[in-house]
Amino acid sequence: MADFTDTLTDKHIAMIEGQPVFFVATAAPGARINLSPKGYDAFRVISPSRVAYLDLAGSGNETNAHLLADGRITVMFCNFQQPALILRIYGTGKPVLPADNDWDEISQHFTLLPGTRQIFDIAVESVQTSCGWGVPVMELEQERETLKKYHAGKAPDEWAAKYSQEKPSIDGLPTRTTDRHIAGE
Repeated sequence: MADFTDTLTDKHIAMIEGQPVFFVATAAPGARINLSPKGYDAFRVISPSRVAYLDLAGSGNETNAHLLADGRITVMFCNFQQPALILRIYGTGKPVLPADNDWDEISQHFTLLPGTRQIFDIAVESVQTSCGWGVPVMELEQERETLKKYHAGKAPDEWAAKYSQEKPSIDGLPTRTTDRHIAGE
């Protein structure tokens, strides 16, 4: 049975902090639904009504395009340990890029990783939990370091040349991209 709350509770936050992976879903009118898995230490609860996640440059920028077009976002966490639990955060989000005025405020919550492109700032509208009994119990073996290594090995001008152009989404929606390369420290 599903339970809804308007904001995140301490119990929700504790569950989120224990998860090594989360899933992000967005959609825009006339476009495909985008569903992406996310890893690394990239998710933050800013307050019970505000969350954010760090986005690295990769194969596309669909979340950016969908949030610019529609704003709706769902973030899902599955507890792959005990107790079984699924948690969904429904909200509206916006991409915050390094050139934006709110970058300094939001970025202070993260350790920036090589290839950091933007941070998605999400206003929580509701939170749903459900049983998760159909989700298997699994253990994290290790994170994949490939994406961070890829970006750490690129010179800033090489990275900027590939990722700074205004590229549309796979459905032709506009995106805002960054030319800022965050080097690995």
